[in-house]
Amino acid sequence: MKLLKLALITLPMCTFPLPMAYAQENSMSFFVTSVGSGKGGDLGGLEGADAHCAKLAEAAGINGKTWRAYLSTQEDGKRGVSARDRIGNGPWHNAKGTLIANDLDELHLNPNIIKTTALDEAGNPVNGRGDKPNRHDLLTGTMMDGTAYFPWEKEDRTCSNWTSSDEGSATVGHHDRHGGGNTSWNAAHNSRGCSQAALVKTGGAGLFMCFATK
Repeated sequence: MKLLKLALITLPMCTFPLPMAYAQENSMSFFVTSVGSGKGGDLGGLEGADAHCAKLAEAAGINGKTWRAYLSTQEDGKRGVSARDRIGNGPWHNAKGTLIANDLDELHLNPNIIKTTALDEAGNPVNGRGDKPNRHDLLTGTMMDGTAYFPWEKEDRTCSNWTSSDEGSATVGHHDRHGGGNTSWNAAHNSRGCSQAALVKTGGAGLFMCFATK
């Protein structure tokens, strides 16, 4: 009888920490930016894009994480920086705690990225095809496996490494997996240009994805 009473007294002490640990494991580590730089493909380079991710995350109440924009670059004579090499090893969850991918392989082979899961930093859905305005084009500058384009690719795919708001182009993905005959979340097609107006005409708003590296 004494053992039973002791178990009943100590049981709450064992169960209370579990929800806190669960919440921590599933805290936001992936989001689509609710706004872009306002300057089209000019994000201030990778550094500026990373800072934009951190600023939005902190405004949403997420602190203590290192954020990286899912963007690749291009260089003459050698391969640029690959988006997949910038974002850590996972797992990643959205603002609602939904699992996006456990690791880099799952992210690039079968990610849980669709309109209902590719949420912004506040947990809000991002406009997709059929919404007004359509904002499903997300800047990536990357190939489908998350790697940078090969050095012999002469066409600009990264808006001059995310510093151009005029000439050039950028590879974009579709977070809603619709439109243009290509359902890729990270390499659907190229934009018509790098200005804010050109990105809007293509079906975007200069938005991109952010991942926490740890």
